[in-house]
Amino acid sequence: MDSFNTVKAVRGSILDIRQVVDSPEQIVDNVRFVKDGLLLIENGKIKWRGEWEDGKALVPQGTRVRNYAGKIIVPGFIDTHLHYPQTEMIGAYGEQLLEWLNNYVFPTEAKYGNEEYAREMSEFFIKELLRNGTTTALVLGSVHPESIDALFETALKQNMRLIAGKVMMDRNAPDNLTDTPESSYNDSKKLIEKWHKKGRLLYAITPRFAPTSSPEQLAIAGQLRREYPDTYVHTHLCENKSEIEWVKSLFPERKNYLDVYHHYGLTGSKSIFAHSIHLSDDEWQCLQDTNSTVAFCPTSNLYLGSGLFKLSEARRRKIKVGIGTDIGAGTSFSMLQTLNEAYKIQQLQNQKLSAFEAFYLVTLGNAKSLELDHCIGNFDIGKEADFVVLDPCATPIQQLRYDNAKDLSEQLFILITLGDDRSIYRTYVDGRNVYSAS
Repeated sequence: MDSFNTVKAVRGSILDIRQVVDSPEQIVDNVRFVKDGLLLIENGKIKWRGEWEDGKALVPQGTRVRNYAGKIIVPGFIDTHLHYPQTEMIGAYGEQLLEWLNNYVFPTEAKYGNEEYAREMSEFFIKELLRNGTTTALVLGSVHPESIDALFETALKQNMRLIAGKVMMDRNAPDNLTDTPESSYNDSKKLIEKWHKKGRLLYAITPRFAPTSSPEQLAIAGQLRREYPDTYVHTHLCENKSEIEWVKSLFPERKNYLDVYHHYGLTGSKSIFAHSIHLSDDEWQCLQDTNSTVAFCPTSNLYLGSGLFKLSEARRRKIKVGIGTDIGAGTSFSMLQTLNEAYKIQQLQNQKLSAFEAFYLVTLGNAKSLELDHCIGNFDIGKEADFVVLDPCATPIQQLRYDNAKDLSEQLFILITLGDDRSIYRTYVDGRNVYSAS
């Protein structure tokens, strides 16, 4: 393993987005691309970036230059919504959300009360993230605190920036997967105090979704948020029409699904609501007013037949949108393949998703959606050195298309539509190489 404290020099084509933008039209003007560039990294942070010719004299004598000629160096991908205990049942056949949970998810998640099993699967999960170029993720565990201990222990070994939380679930689930308001409070509190801000780890208060938490448990979740205001809230919202009707029957006093969470103090700048497909005008307005974030999960939305997320409406209202794989309803850990499906969802609504906007969404845009753009998402000096080396010609068909690409936008679009884990040549976390394709 590379030393934490030595200067590292990385040479290749460097691509990132200069700053957070308010609209897709602003992205093109903020694209930074250096054909022959240099990154200098010290103590896990970006020390210098720019043209090779301008920076080569800054490389300390005797430093090995990692030369990735013909490759594209980009900020590490960020995944804003996925379930690590669902890794092993990815691709389960033939159900929509509620049936899928009962038939596949709950039996699988029951295994994660076993600490040894959770540790084994967390190792597999983290390796899959890194193999796909994902260096930061917002992750749900199972109801068992052991599942989060195992995940955080594994991520800490890599000094990885990871946000995760124990699921809170005290009703409408199998007995072996339910907690209580009191136990969920105590377990979550212990996990927050043990792991939040340890290394680069962060904690998310995680009621699974409104139907599986009683009003008492949601109140407890809100209490935790008040006690630990710099933690995250991570849950699901308006994914499926049957789910929405269920919420109405369980919370008849609330005016809509999002109002359930808002009533208990769970909306806000670090609150991430996965899916948000079937929103009312009032719910859109509440997301906007509270500066909450939506996680758009295209592969799972298509796989479960949930519906088409209205990215154009979120853009119009300037609501923060993250992109998530939603493993295991999502069918790929690859953010490239996830963007491929996001493009198709836009096409089905007669909308466009440009290559540059797609790239922005999974890097600096996702960093902003998690309120982490001050430390990750591009190659500004002083930011954390999480990055991916992409091979734009990883397969024969990619090589053929790349040879005929007219410009950078088309080259990037080819990566999004034809790329997958084979396109990930190297992954760096905290300035260290943690995955190599060869």
